[in-house]
Amino acid sequence: MSIRYDFQDHVAVITLDRPAKLNALTLAMYADLGAAFQHAADDAEVRAIVLTGAGSRSFCVGADLTESIPALARNDIDISAWDPAHLKHVNIDKPIIAAINGLCMGGGFEIMLATDIRIASDAAIFSLPEVSLGIVPAGGTLARLTRQISRAHAMELLLTAGRFGAADMLRMGVVNRVTRPKDCLNQALELASATARLSPGALQITKRAVRELADLPLEQAFVREAALGQMAFTSADARRGLQAFARGDSVTY
Repeated sequence: MSIRYDFQDHVAVITLDRPAKLNALTLAMYADLGAAFQHAADDAEVRAIVLTGAGSRSFCVGADLTESIPALARNDIDISAWDPAHLKHVNIDKPIIAAINGLCMGGGFEIMLATDIRIASDAAIFSLPEVSLGIVPAGGTLARLTRQISRAHAMELLLTAGRFGAADMLRMGVVNRVTRPKDCLNQALELASATARLSPGALQITKRAVRELADLPLEQAFVREAALGQMAFTSADARRGLQAFARGDSVTY
């Protein structure tokens, strides 16, 4: 298998494990990655997810040009078959943290955009080269990118096929932190462990709220926010947390 799944202390670690090929995704890997995400989503013991690539050279360079892209070009497969791997039409209400340890290009960039928090090595290189190949980044990027960063920055990434460093991605708002290569995965794991100690219910409602409120008119968003907030305030997690706060104690979920 080229998708590795590990679990410890409420954190699932999904590793794209094909370092000799820069973690390029075969058709089987796309299917296995979607299945790994779904397994983490369905496992009640998993509270946070870390996604990374094996080795030091690459997070993921996207689809394998010798298999996946030619199959698409021949119209042998429907691009929507990759939706689970790109977390399209899939709602995982648990924090997903990317540790970007090298090249992050094409489909790898697209999968990164489906994560919540991104830790990048200062040696990482980012690119959406699709337009130079006569194709487009349709693995969620055309829908997601302008929703996540400014239109001007998004269009520079989409229309130039250029290569950008981690500092550029931090400036554009694509990644959250830039670290030394040796610290990248550890920081992602530490952050995942920290979030895993928080209220699972509150985290789930927060992600659900961000997803549901994003495209609602403001007044409708306020109404829906109140409903979701009420759900959180009346939950068992809230009772435990608020009681512990009143006593001056810490709470463990």
